[in-house]
Amino acid sequence: MYALTYPQTGALSLANSASVSNLTTEHLSGSVERVTFHSPDSGFCVLRVKTKGQRDLCTLVGNLPSIAPGEYVEASGVWINDRTHGLQFQAKHLRCIPPATVEGMEKYLGSGLIRGIGPHFAKQLIQAFGVQVFEIIEYQSERLLELPGIGKKRHQRVVAAWAEQKIVREIMVFLQSHGVGTARAVRIYKAYGETAIEKVQENPYRLALDIHGIGFKTADTIAQKLGIAPNSPLRAQAGVRHVLQELSNAGHCAATREQLVELAVKTLEIEAPLIHLAINEELGAGTLIAEVIEHQPCVFLAALYHAEQGVAKHCQRLLSGALPWMEINAAKAIPWVEEKTGLALSRSQREAIGLALRSKLLVITGGPGVGKTTLVNSLLKILRAKNLTVTLCAPTGRAAKRLSESTGLTAKTIHRLLEFDPKEGGFKRHQKHPLDTQLLVIDEASMVDVVLMNQLLRAVPDQAALLIVGDVDQLPSVGPGAVLADLLDSGSLPSVRLTEIFRQAASSQIIVNAHRINAGQTPHSPAPKVPPVVSTGVQESAAVYNVPVSEKLSDFYLISAETPEAIADKLLHVVTERIPKRFGFDPIKDIQVLTPMQRGGLGARALNVQLQAVLNPDSHPQLTRFGSTFAPGDKVIQNLNNYDKEVFNGDIGRILDIDAEQGTLLIDFDGRDIAYESNELDEISLAYVISIHRSQGSEYPCVVIPLAMQHYMLLERNLLYTAVTRGKSLVVLIGEHKALGMAVRNHQANTRLTNLAARLAGKAYLTQ
Repeated sequence: MYALTYPQTGALSLANSASVSNLTTEHLSGSVERVTFHSPDSGFCVLRVKTKGQRDLCTLVGNLPSIAPGEYVEASGVWINDRTHGLQFQAKHLRCIPPATVEGMEKYLGSGLIRGIGPHFAKQLIQAFGVQVFEIIEYQSERLLELPGIGKKRHQRVVAAWAEQKIVREIMVFLQSHGVGTARAVRIYKAYGETAIEKVQENPYRLALDIHGIGFKTADTIAQKLGIAPNSPLRAQAGVRHVLQELSNAGHCAATREQLVELAVKTLEIEAPLIHLAINEELGAGTLIAEVIEHQPCVFLAALYHAEQGVAKHCQRLLSGALPWMEINAAKAIPWVEEKTGLALSRSQREAIGLALRSKLLVITGGPGVGKTTLVNSLLKILRAKNLTVTLCAPTGRAAKRLSESTGLTAKTIHRLLEFDPKEGGFKRHQKHPLDTQLLVIDEASMVDVVLMNQLLRAVPDQAALLIVGDVDQLPSVGPGAVLADLLDSGSLPSVRLTEIFRQAASSQIIVNAHRINAGQTPHSPAPKVPPVVSTGVQESAAVYNVPVSEKLSDFYLISAETPEAIADKLLHVVTERIPKRFGFDPIKDIQVLTPMQRGGLGARALNVQLQAVLNPDSHPQLTRFGSTFAPGDKVIQNLNNYDKEVFNGDIGRILDIDAEQGTLLIDFDGRDIAYESNELDEISLAYVISIHRSQGSEYPCVVIPLAMQHYMLLERNLLYTAVTRGKSLVVLIGEHKALGMAVRNHQANTRLTNLAARLAGKAYLTQ
């Protein structure tokens, strides 16, 4: 017998109950007659079960690592009436017992679960060995050769398949007994195979490194259950790596040794001398590397150290050598391109083109409306006239799409350009198999972290030129590093910073106010705090916002609110009613709410629930998983790179369909229909509201931004600047004056600890 305990699946929409937790827990047991659905990845299953005393089969929904007809199940859970599939028993706890009757055994063996045994052979086995058939296969498998038609190959196949099923179940029982849920247990088995128990017992902390979805805290809990002491060297070393990983999640490439020890002591609750010993052990093993940064001893995770080294090395490599184009006379090329495009270039743009034509590597930065796009397009037109092979890329699908639209050329995401191979877990393009290009253009470079930049630059051939474009005043990358800022700060690479706002762009209050924010000045707003609506109730609405009905529309508005509750109320009203009515923007498709934080009353999670309730209230069927409820029509965002699906962190889509019985969703990502299983729903979240960090590289017709003092930990100038510059046609800021002032003034908060600028300048030194 084996017992498995699972969390409630939440994979059903309820017709007669608001919450499954409010229903009475009951018990159910019976034999499995049919497996309607089973996911080997998540363990989610829909079973038809025959219970004692009941003529009709009942439907049971739960989670099991493997299940076959003929097995006996015992469950506790609740009865629910699903809107689509009717009465079902939803199991909170489910255990499976191998069949004990001859009929059950025959059905189990003939189910196809054991390779080499079909219905016909199952009948033969039962006729020959009866209720002892399982023991015969397990302990006296050579007796299978007594049966007609059973050769050595088939015998070996049956024995191997039986052993595999036994191992899978033993591993699942072991992991479940140590607090690992079904989906994670399946991932562990897939990663480690038959050696899963051995590897977890040997070092449970490796789970945090090897298995997506398992962090240090989960691994630490398993370690404690296995008897690993809180002050063991194994735990101390894993804890040190964990602290550095957490710092890298905040963008840092390194930590001072003093900070690392302090944080590790606090996290692990063990003495500092043990932490110092752990750091030294990790340094000796090469998993950590010590280096001096600004006269302070610091520690890197080895991967980030090598990534910084790689970026510096490849930049120096690409700087050298002959230009891939023949010498071009800028004095002739610039008038030529102005005539071709019909655009007059500014003095700074002319100087930038001259520098670009002389440089094998160039970094261009500047804010909105300063002519980066015109500059890049002019340069590309000149170089393509020389029949140069040009390759364009950007960090995200949305950024690549914008780059394609602005240049008229094909642009790819960096991952697609480098041909990521999910099976191998790496890129097919690298030093030995470089890109086939003479000029690589990287747009939205502020979003590229140090690891990805290293992977990209190593795939650029020696003879190619490199053009790096981005807005250095935006938020740095989500991943570790501040690559664009470091490239500029190093002083060792040719670079251009555009600052002049062009006349046409200056007519946009979005652009004007973005530059005001970047200069540390409070943005301007026209007299009306929100545009009026000429419809029933307009006088009341105008009175609320003090808006004269005849006021001319702007593309930038400030709405004052003095409490978080008032901000939330006004935000909901503006997003769902006032902006759609006045500007015609679709509240789901066109309007994007950007908030500084995920948590709190004005965080993405809380606001998403409120907007979902108003904008998509009656859509069914619904699927609840990982604390979120999804329904057809919902706007969702991908939370991590999924190379198998070719959907990447930050991609936004709409749910097309949900199959509640099978626990699957179909999501439209820019015209591509992608299927998700219920155990994969931790990869997506609602996207009516997203964090400002998640919006990088994207542009939306309308952006609404709440700002409150409860966001004070994240109120920074580059955060607000990034949010405002995401809006294409309309930006509405709703918040407290004090919060807006703090964001505008706060310029140097949370500077990332990196050493790339020093490497580029040849001033990086290892600790002796």
